[in-house]
Amino acid sequence: MPSKNSAKRKQSLSTLAGDVTPRQRIWDAIRHQHLEDGLITMQGLRIALKRQPDMTESRISDYLRALIAGEFLVRKNPEALPATTAIYVLRRDVGVEAPRVRRDGTLPPPPGREQLWRTLKIIGTCTGQELADAASTAVTPVSRAAADEYLTMLSRAEYVTTIREGKPGVPARFQLVPSRWTGPMAPQIRRTKQLYDPNTGEVVYSRVTKTEGGEP
Repeated sequence: MPSKNSAKRKQSLSTLAGDVTPRQRIWDAIRHQHLEDGLITMQGLRIALKRQPDMTESRISDYLRALIAGEFLVRKNPEALPATTAIYVLRRDVGVEAPRVRRDGTLPPPPGREQLWRTLKIIGTCTGQELADAASTAVTPVSRAAADEYLTMLSRAEYVTTIREGKPGVPARFQLVPSRWTGPMAPQIRRTKQLYDPNTGEVVYSRVTKTEGGEP
């Protein structure tokens, strides 16, 4: 009878049909190492992927850097040691499918985010519902909740100004600040509740959290 550990190891590998991307194979190897002993190393990944001719060391390193930037992996041993001897732990196991993380750690925007950003420039003043309605297409509908969340983050980063405060029965109304249109790529809400603008390459808003001692 197979052990529980062997069953987990089997589940760590993707079962996607057809060709499996290099990133997916690297992610499989990372999850496999994680279930084996909880530690991920470059040497271990090289051994696991050595018989795959398209799996170069630079390709593995590039994806590892993206996963580290996105806080999927964290380094366990001192950073003063060479990268080749680094030991990582898997902080965020999001399942079988490999994260589509960019080099800077950001994830592609959810469907509709780009539509919200482009529509905001055109529509003038709007409520969350009006923005969602104007940005929606037959292929990619956008919910009011998604529009409200995006307007809230844009407001905190001073990309939009509040024309009318919201109150019971009356939604808030916003308008894009013309000077804050930085380009065609939609500012992205990161998992850490930061707003990152890919047009400028800057984090333009970070939520302030309190420490255990109560200090901001």
